[in-house]
Amino acid sequence: MRIGELSDRTGTPRRLLRYYEEQGLIAAGRSANGYRDYDERFVDRVLQIRGLLNAGLPTRIIKQILPCLDKPRAIYFPDATPEMIATLTHERDRMTDRIRCLTRNRDAIGEYLDAVLDYNRADAEVAASAESSSDRT
Repeated sequence: MRIGELSDRTGTPRRLLRYYEEQGLIAAGRSANGYRDYDERFVDRVLQIRGLLNAGLPTRIIKQILPCLDKPRAIYFPDATPEMIATLTHERDRMTDRIRCLTRNRDAIGEYLDAVLDYNRADAEVAASAESSSDRT
């Protein structure tokens, strides 16, 4: 697929896709006319990259852990420096904390929404009952 389609399917600007390619996060083949040609698997790859970037991981770390996202996995342990291990440990723990916070917030919103919907249902039933009573008189 061409860069425009990859951009549309992932919601990622073309400029950013070119940057991912420069960083070695994705790779494009070239068609006869020189246009970039991306394999279908890069749709998921780009979405994973965006998620990792949004989680705060730098591209140099993402590049090192990308093999962990592939099936079959091809992990190269010599790349695992103490700095990388510390960074990944910190980021994993930060993501875990964020997930806990997001879960609490989602649950609180759900409880609030349930209460509002219950209130609105009860209010509608009272209004319908009142209207029914006034129609009989």
